[in-house]
Amino acid sequence: MLHTQASPLIIEPLTSPHWHVPASRVIKFATARPLPMTRREMDERGWDVCDIIMVTGDAYVDHPSFGVPLIARVMEWLGYRVGIIAQPQTVEDFRVLGKPLLCWGLAAGNIDSQLMRQTIMRRPRSNDDYAPDGKAGLRPANASIVYTSQARQAYKGVPVIVGGVEASLRRFAYYDYWSDKVKRSLLFDAKADLIVFGMGERAMAEIAYRLREGLSLEGIPGTAERRKSLDDLAVVELPSFEAVSAANDEGKRAFADMARLIHLHTDARESRGLAQQHGDRWLIAHPPAQPLNTEELDLLYTLPFTRHPHPAYGSARIPAYEMIKDSITTHRGCYSGCSFCAIGAHQGTSISSRSRQNILDEIARLTHDTDFHGTVSDLGGPTANMYGTGCRTGRSRCLERSCLFPAICHKLNTDHSSLLQLMRAARKVAGVKHVFITSGIRCDLATSAGGRGYIKELAAHHVGGRLKIAPEHIVPDVLETMRKSDAGPYRIFVEQFLDCSRQAGKPQQIIEYFMSGHPGCTLGDMVQLAEYLHEHHIAPEQVQDYYPVPLTLAAAMFYTGLDPLTGHRVYVARTDQEKALQRALLLCHKPEFQRKVREALHIAGRDDLIGTGKRCLVK
Repeated sequence: MLHTQASPLIIEPLTSPHWHVPASRVIKFATARPLPMTRREMDERGWDVCDIIMVTGDAYVDHPSFGVPLIARVMEWLGYRVGIIAQPQTVEDFRVLGKPLLCWGLAAGNIDSQLMRQTIMRRPRSNDDYAPDGKAGLRPANASIVYTSQARQAYKGVPVIVGGVEASLRRFAYYDYWSDKVKRSLLFDAKADLIVFGMGERAMAEIAYRLREGLSLEGIPGTAERRKSLDDLAVVELPSFEAVSAANDEGKRAFADMARLIHLHTDARESRGLAQQHGDRWLIAHPPAQPLNTEELDLLYTLPFTRHPHPAYGSARIPAYEMIKDSITTHRGCYSGCSFCAIGAHQGTSISSRSRQNILDEIARLTHDTDFHGTVSDLGGPTANMYGTGCRTGRSRCLERSCLFPAICHKLNTDHSSLLQLMRAARKVAGVKHVFITSGIRCDLATSAGGRGYIKELAAHHVGGRLKIAPEHIVPDVLETMRKSDAGPYRIFVEQFLDCSRQAGKPQQIIEYFMSGHPGCTLGDMVQLAEYLHEHHIAPEQVQDYYPVPLTLAAAMFYTGLDPLTGHRVYVARTDQEKALQRALLLCHKPEFQRKVREALHIAGRDDLIGTGKRCLVK
């Protein structure tokens, strides 16, 4: 059912199930207002029912950096009446907007719900940055499963579609760090109708269209479904759940084989889906939806976001919103292929870039916000300097190698000229005083031939005194398991950035982030990294403790002790004690970690680094 009579948008709803935006299409909208969270707001729009109700584990912030509001605005543009329920606590909370006419759209939020509740050392977190005033406890553990159950209890017979990062990365059998077990696909445990994986605009548009027209939900790209048989489906068959969950060496080899097959065959150009047997049923994950092109991505950022939290929160602070409220997303996707990172697995491994004019138009609109004070806090994306770059042959992933590992692929276009032009134009927008870049930067891209001029421009105009980068490690064997290039580009980047800063008359600093406990990293490797930091007078403020994110190659390494792509054995620091010792070595300059540092050095046979000598890490 389409309903646009009381919408603030003046739109022409798409009637085709296929996502396509004509070049001539122009969106016109009145003053933006948030989507309804109450019956009163529905009444003000003249709605008796919502077609789709989106549920999120985050506070409702009507900003394109938040996944559920982004999908909700797309569905509104398509002509559907969309309501939002944020951080529900009880079944009654699911009844506040009434029964949805078409479906529920559920997501745990922008961040994995377990990770938002506990630290890697399994200690309860005292805050949740995506909640009002950072209050912890408003998001349940395993939120995707809990929300599906509550939606089912609230109204029988309404299709439940679950998506977001949490569900997307758990669409196959997966290793669960918190229980130290291999679990079934979340689709079976949540008992939802479908999982939408990846960036869900195309899939949700197709799902809503089919529900509206009474059509089957089978076979939609970008979704995972349950079936009783494979019939004549063209699929790559993964090892079964029973095989990969066996708590023995054979089970771990099957898990590693599953991870390898998923890595090789999860591509938007793939013609076959992936199938995994769970008992007497099959999980079918269809090929990913095609990435949005520039015109389609531009559309998303012309939708009428208020860019503010819902008024229901009053004066409450939402820390995550305050961090990103003045940020601008330039692109999506990442082709780095780092084994520990889920960005490519979720957003895709090809880059979709917005047009320069569309980005500048968004910045111009931002300057009219009364809360904007002249500083664009970030002009970037998953990786800041991938804007406008990508494979010359149009591939999103080659089977043979990563785009950047072990070195930059000769087919990769690394030309930063489009990004440089954007950076210069953004600084000239009326009302803008500063445009900072705080997204991650790939040092190997920045120091490549295509990156010529980027570091100089960055240092002179786009850093507010401190630039954060994440080399992660410097030991070759560890970088290899991370699927990152050697430390050479990182060291060149640091040297060039500091030199360019001096030339610009800016005494700027680099803040480096390193990781402890990654598969393949031994205590000796961490000692070697600690020596490097000591020698170069680098005192990390924070350390990233490794977390095995489902669907990543490193998570498979952590669970199995095997590299899925080579079959080689990989050392894993699995116990809390081992992880604590690795972490302490990176923070050896802090008094509270020095007892652990001495213990780590003694175990590693490096007592020569204990004392008062110039090379010593701790007294």
